Amino acid sequence: MMISSSTRLVAASLSSATSPFRGIGNTASRAVVFSRRRRVSSSPSSSTLWGLRSLRGGYEGNSTFSSTSTHATIGEFRSDTTTSGEGETKFVKLADPAPGSPFHYAFPVHSLSAAKHFYGTILGCSEGRSSSKWQDYSLHGHQIVCHWVGDNYRCIDYYNPVDGDEVPVPHAGLALTVEQFHDLAKRVREAGVDFIIEPHLRFEGMPGEQWTMFFKDPSGNNLEFKAMTKVENLFAKYNVED
Repeated sequence: MMISSSTRLVAASLSSATSPFRGIGNTASRAVVFSRRRRVSSSPSSSTLWGLRSLRGGYEGNSTFSSTSTHATIGEFRSDTTTSGEGETKFVKLADPAPGSPFHYAFPVHSLSAAKHFYGTILGCSEGRSSSKWQDYSLHGHQIVCHWVGDNYRCIDYYNPVDGDEVPVPHAGLALTVEQFHDLAKRVREAGVDFIIEPHLRFEGMPGEQWTMFFKDPSGNNLEFKAMTKVENLFAKYNVED
């Protein structure tokens, strides 16, 4: 038997300044409220997403939304729903996927609370789904996932020389704009994070000239953030002398 109902959700205040470092955490500073409507049909798993409206964008579905400015409280969200005994699932989306094909990177951590502070607060990554064993984050629209693997985990480092630096491997990160790079370097330094390799310019005067810096997360996982001085040269192919 299907039960029709009308539900009302008043969202909390979500400012466009939610992410402390929006250049890394989000592709856009916006908040979106969804309501998932479940149907009872021959396929019990079928569902329809209804009601999407963001601080900066349009909406889909039969919903009403009011907001006086991009910094205002999200207004009243109303969804007309048809529910089964399972009810409906509501959630808030704080970041959009990166354009194209966002990468997915999962890595081990020794503490989810430490990871949450580092990736959520210091780097400003918006949190997505989570459980008691893992956490999703948006790293500039790319999906990174911290998996708890035990309190004793620490990354084992290997090293390889690159333009005079002993680069730790494995490592992961992003290619930023030069402005984003320097903003992040300042933010990381002010948070008291130690650099493995200080922010500096490498391959100077060459097609692959880039700013680079390395630091670790609390579990010892290595991160590199870089910025090409000429973005179009990210994949310039030539031989580099050691």
